[in-house]
Amino acid sequence: MLDQDIIQRVKVAGLFVLQSYKVLTGTMLSIFIPQNCDDKICTLKENYNNSEVYHQGLFYWNAFSMFMFVCSYLIELRREEWCVKYLDIDNDYPDNCLKEIIMKEKKLDRYMDKINARYYNIIRATAAVYFVNLGLTMKMLNDNYHSSSTLSCFVSFSLLVMMKLYNSTVVAYESVKNDKMMSAYMSEFVSFNVLDQDYLEEKHKNEKQLVICDSDKNNIVKEEDIIPVVKP
Repeated sequence: MLDQDIIQRVKVAGLFVLQSYKVLTGTMLSIFIPQNCDDKICTLKENYNNSEVYHQGLFYWNAFSMFMFVCSYLIELRREEWCVKYLDIDNDYPDNCLKEIIMKEKKLDRYMDKINARYYNIIRATAAVYFVNLGLTMKMLNDNYHSSSTLSCFVSFSLLVMMKLYNSTVVAYESVKNDKMMSAYMSEFVSFNVLDQDYLEEKHKNEKQLVICDSDKNNIVKEEDIIPVVKP
């Protein structure tokens, strides 16, 4: 039977791949939105090679917006990996009981607070950059509008990204406000509420080995204790 940690990592990896495609099309709007080129729809290459000053500036802002999402994902994935490694989900415990348990592990407690705050801040910054991105794109739509497909693609691409931003904002805000560790990738938002069993077993094993080593040191019999040293 597969380990629960492996199953959680596979879920996270699969959802990350799907979300990466949504973010790519939803941020690089100056390339993926159908635009007007001499009464026909521009190709992706024509959109990319558009030398108009405003279009080029918009392209760079699109790229900056995507860069912010990449930074968000790096922190998000690192946070999720930490959760899978050190925490677990137990339906026998309430979602908000983790803080009481993790306070006994000072190092884990401090890191949880730090990674939650970092995640919340990067999500807010990314959302601000993306909404500016949408505002700048609207002018491009007005200048290069081709047909209803132009507007429909803009709406669908942006809505997918805004749904991602909304979900991440909820996860980050709730985690910071209520001292929780909500997952951003589970199909149903869940909160890690206990310490991971593998982590506890490894910790117990290390502590047991340390006790054995200390015991062995104390049981070492020196030669002087057996054969008295006769001074000349």
